[in-house]
Amino acid sequence: MTPLCRFPPIALTIAGSDSGGGAGIQADLKTFSALGVYGASVITAITAQNTKGVTAVENVSADMVVAQIDAVFSDLHVKAVKIGMVSRRETIVAIAERLRRFGKPAVVDPVMVATSGDRLLQPDAASLLMEQLLPLALVVTPNLPEAALLSGRPIAENETEMARQAEALLKAGARSVLIKGGHLPSGEATDLLFDGQTLLRLPAPRIETRNDHGTGCTLSAAIAACLALGKPLAEAARAAKDYLHGAISAADELQVGQGRGPVHHFHQFWRP
Repeated sequence: MTPLCRFPPIALTIAGSDSGGGAGIQADLKTFSALGVYGASVITAITAQNTKGVTAVENVSADMVVAQIDAVFSDLHVKAVKIGMVSRRETIVAIAERLRRFGKPAVVDPVMVATSGDRLLQPDAASLLMEQLLPLALVVTPNLPEAALLSGRPIAENETEMARQAEALLKAGARSVLIKGGHLPSGEATDLLFDGQTLLRLPAPRIETRNDHGTGCTLSAAIAACLALGKPLAEAARAAKDYLHGAISAADELQVGQGRGPVHHFHQFWRP
């Protein structure tokens, strides 16, 4: 049976669970809801974490990941997919096989290290992520350390080097790359979106806050949500950047936890 297409559009997140609710599956579903998109989920790993760090990780089997993906696609009309934490080789292979089968536009956020500094991607899985998932991604969204690791270049300290890293990832098979410049040593947090022809700058004033947990997950989920709403990639990236900036601006009003708290995903709807 062909799944029916109903409003609102549906986006799927394939990622890890954050028990503190600030990143991963939880952040993605909050972002989808805030942007008017129905969210489905496939859990790849369960993490015990809070605003202070990650204390345990238990991976979901590749067979269970496939079963979740098949359950969603056999019933729901998914418009876009966001892929976050995929920590093991077998999980990457399983997801790639299903993406080829279902052919949905995917936003790949190569989650390697948590905001707290805890490593979330096994060392031997990074090269397979490049080989298997990058060619299937409509856009890949690394931050500066992730872009450096994937491209084999030093961590960028300026936009020129960010553009060179984007070029390297395009040569590795990505269709387009959005490099997040939140770690740049400047007064702006400028992201660059490059598809091999057009380079789009997405600047925003830097916000000084310790409550930035889940920013990468939130941005990639927002791009997927906007794609599900029918926006072209450049427009989706710009809208996602604006949404994230608002969520970071309001983050200090939440004051969740004792460490690096989450951004305020529902800043457009309620404020403390």
